[in-house]
Amino acid sequence: QVQLVESGGALVQPGGSLRLSCAASGFTFSSSPMSWYRQAPGKGRELVASITNTGGSTSYPDSMKGRFTISRDNAKNTVYLQMNSLKLEDTAMYYCYALWRGLYYWGQGTQVTVSS
Repeated sequence: QVQLVESGGALVQPGGSLRLSCAASGFTFSSSPMSWYRQAPGKGRELVASITNTGGSTSYPDSMKGRFTISRDNAKNTVYLQMNSLKLEDTAMYYCYALWRGLYYWGQGTQVTVSS
């Protein structure tokens, strides 16, 4: 059974940093590209970052470049999202996403709130 468990969300002030983690199980993590998405209240889910199965390549939408960094540790079956210089508009639920054998899976999400 595929499981994705996010953690690390918190209340943080503008300009602060957070590192989110997503612990994966139930599939061959090292064979699966991974992504982070987010969904703000009243908005659709949007892609934040993606990483290949080896971690050798990452990609970000233009709007996310420069402040967010995705990484992974295949020995720990974990993918990370480092977020720096957080802004009010980064407030959202952040979700981990995996594509495995033609099926996609989501975690339950972790809440990031940026507020002064």
